[in-house]
Amino acid sequence: MHIVSGRFKPEHKLPLESSLCEEYQVSRPVLREATRVLSAKGLVSSKPRVGTLVRPRAEWHLLDPDVLFWLMQSTPHSEFFNTLAGVRRVLEPEIAAMAATTATEADIDTIALAYQRMEGAQTHEVRLQADLDFHRAIADATHNDLLAYMCNMLSLPLRESINVTNQRPNVQELTLPRHKAILTAIKNRDALGARHASLVQLDDTRNALDTVMNMLTPL
Repeated sequence: MHIVSGRFKPEHKLPLESSLCEEYQVSRPVLREATRVLSAKGLVSSKPRVGTLVRPRAEWHLLDPDVLFWLMQSTPHSEFFNTLAGVRRVLEPEIAAMAATTATEADIDTIALAYQRMEGAQTHEVRLQADLDFHRAIADATHNDLLAYMCNMLSLPLRESINVTNQRPNVQELTLPRHKAILTAIKNRDALGARHASLVQLDDTRNALDTVMNMLTPL
């Protein structure tokens, strides 16, 4: 996490093994295993007679669940959510449009069931999981494995985003119609309508994030 947070800078060497072992109170074998894991995630590289270097940020495996989690923990919420909002705006409208043309009847039933669970949710956790399942079902309905995989990798930050927006007052009344519009467009095989409905829903998400973040900011 100290790499992602910027304590250890890209292109710089990590401290000596002895220093890191002392700081983290671990043995050399444990430290070397941790370094191997970080290397697999694209964060560091080790070279003989050079040491362990932090790799450039562009080479990090940003969709790795651990790396995403560390980014979420070390980045101010407003900054991280702005980044996530940009990614969602590129992906989700096109995924919804594609699903409107590729979804089977079984896919549409799965999306509709997730929406019904959102509609009937009585607790925050049930509403959150149903919302995640709704978006995942739409991605699965594209029958594009790469898109579905990318969306699944983003489920952790998406969960955190929805967790925040669900704190908005009157969340059900404001959120449900926008999700229903996406479902209806997909049911009607209306790609243009699905894309537009998704954009409207994302605009509402942006407004919800701003509302909740303002509520949580001390005066």
